[in-house]
Amino acid sequence: MHQHFLIHKPYGYLSQFIYELKRKKKLLGELYNFPEGTMAIGRLDEDSEGLLLLTTDGMMSEIVRSKKVEKEYYVQVDGIINQEAIEKLMNGVQIGFNGKKYITKKCKAAILNSIPEFGERGKKIRDERHGPTSWLSITINEGKFRQVRKMTSAVGFPTLRLVRVRVGNIFLNDLKAGEVMEVNNFDV
Repeated sequence: MHQHFLIHKPYGYLSQFIYELKRKKKLLGELYNFPEGTMAIGRLDEDSEGLLLLTTDGMMSEIVRSKKVEKEYYVQVDGIINQEAIEKLMNGVQIGFNGKKYITKKCKAAILNSIPEFGERGKKIRDERHGPTSWLSITINEGKFRQVRKMTSAVGFPTLRLVRVRVGNIFLNDLKAGEVMEVNNFDV
């Protein structure tokens, strides 16, 4: 019988269980006693946070990582983002990927009217003396390396904080950073 987990990956953790390089890194196995064979479905960068699905079922991993499943992120950016930048994001922007130029697929993007309540991040971003920030929602169906960060930079608003809030029909909801919840299955 396969096991499935939702985790709110905190800032500063790698989305993996083994790290073979010399520098000490925080790994998912430090947060919970996962069964042998558990794998993260997709990844969140060390400096990204939010919903991460884990499973012992390789087929489920393939389904969730497919382009049919939307991934939604709340993104805090440097500056007050405008509708023109949102339109560019929605229509696809040019980013670098694997040493080549790549145009992102069309996506959903919107300015958030209120600041999401995620609590303090493990490492302080900065304070308001450094200028204003704003939040937006970006929903994509692809997942190139550091894609959302590259997208916001491409329209002139570098990412300061990135939190995945949804994968398909599964939401982060009230999970706090570092919390793990076992579920019966993933209804994405």
